[in-house]
Amino acid sequence: MSVDHASAVAAPKSDPVFLHVKAGMTVIVTDTDGAWRMADVIWVDGGARNPKVPTLFQVADVDTGVINWINADLVTHIVPRV
Repeated sequence: MSVDHASAVAAPKSDPVFLHVKAGMTVIVTDTDGAWRMADVIWVDGGARNPKVPTLFQVADVDTGVINWINADLVTHIVPRV
């Protein structure tokens, strides 16, 4: 009996959200435990292999004002401007 192993690998539907984030945007950051928060992006830091690909963001928490660095892949949404 043959097994179709190709069905377990799905092609990405679109680019990851963090590739479109720029300084000045407001984003939703989801932590590994599922908690989320809204933050303003202050600085976008590129990777060592390709500086144009963001790997770290310096963000300011909207509620508390605390500034910290986060991994780019923790950004799940970009908040649209009104």
